[in-house]
Amino acid sequence: MDKKDIIEKINGFLVEEFEVEAEKITPEANLRETLELDSLDYIDLVVVIESNFGFKVKPEDFVSIATFQNFYDYVNQRVGEKVNP
Repeated sequence: MDKKDIIEKINGFLVEEFEVEAEKITPEANLRETLELDSLDYIDLVVVIESNFGFKVKPEDFVSIATFQNFYDYVNQRVGEKVNP
């Protein structure tokens, strides 16, 4: 799975799970504000990531994630670690 596939998969489940318009999901947009995330939504997001990409997410991993680009990079890195440990 390359980075483009990862981004498409992420955007697909964000639109479906969080009912956000696809046009609002841009690399520089703020993840929390765009998705209107509260603490329970973060849990939902973690569950969706873990089930779609097969790795465990640590809560502290989200500290440095502000934008969708940060989020894409994080998932891409973790998927890469899983493939190439």
